[in-house]
Amino acid sequence: MSTSTEHLGRPVPATGPTGSAPGTAPARPIPLTAPGGIDRAAHHRLDEAWLAAAWSHPTTRVFVVSGGQVLIDDMPDGTTQIVTTPAFEAPPTETHRYFLGTDEDGISYFALQKDALPGRIDQSARAAGLREAGLLLSPRDAGLMVHAVALENWQRLHRFCSRCGERTAVAAAGHVRRCPACGAEHYPRTDPAVIMLVTDDQDRALLGRQVHWPEGRFSTLAGFVEPGESIEQSVVREVWEEAGVTVGEVAYVASQPWPFPSSLMLGFTARATSADINVDGEEIQEARWFSRDDLRTAIESGEVLPPSGISIAARLVELWYGSPLPTPRP
Repeated sequence: MSTSTEHLGRPVPATGPTGSAPGTAPARPIPLTAPGGIDRAAHHRLDEAWLAAAWSHPTTRVFVVSGGQVLIDDMPDGTTQIVTTPAFEAPPTETHRYFLGTDEDGISYFALQKDALPGRIDQSARAAGLREAGLLLSPRDAGLMVHAVALENWQRLHRFCSRCGERTAVAAAGHVRRCPACGAEHYPRTDPAVIMLVTDDQDRALLGRQVHWPEGRFSTLAGFVEPGESIEQSVVREVWEEAGVTVGEVAYVASQPWPFPSSLMLGFTARATSADINVDGEEIQEARWFSRDDLRTAIESGEVLPPSGISIAARLVELWYGSPLPTPRP
């Protein structure tokens, strides 16, 4: 069900517990989006001579991605890193070698897509997906992993030409697939999705629980942008469809790559113009208005499980809450 765009207006900043602007409240960076010092160097992707030289350079680092996972290792200094090797030690592959970029020291990074992750002789490394590794890795390594996982997801799902059905070939260092039959070029897809923290005139936050989530899990509302729709219109429509609440003023906050498998989350705050909740019952099973005291008490008691720490949803809630969320009861 859709709703009119007449509710859209100028952005209104969210406020913290004392009514301060969000920039004055403690805020953690959004995972997977912090600058990681990696230049994607897209101008090199079609330069086969440069890529060959970069691959053979002794400082180049390579890691394997498989099924959305990489090998990570906990270091003696307490940090966690992606397990990388020099190119000459990497498993052989020709068609699934993806150039990810260079760092500020000129080191090049490649990812290899394989059917399985390699074993480690010392057995100290472990396989991890983004939901675990994204909270542990440095911004540089997290950014490299997001890039590699997104490419792997797209490559695995788009092996054939959507125009003529012929098998396509990897090109541009993993960022294009070309059809040898009809000449079509296919590029990695990214699906825009809106995710929003809705507040009412009492500055309460609207949080919902999807039908397939564990009991007590509440988070912000979210949904995909439809064809021919602006992202602001999508915010209005999704809140109405999922919770039966109308919203007026919408403000963009930040974005987050979300390669599960190919989304880009566009974060917003939105001001409700109605308070009655009427969930759709299909996607959202329950939705509630929370004051800050309500949410703190519910989390600390174990009644409510907050959004995952890797998700931008947690940061949107914290922006309104004014500080990191409480720790749930074990």
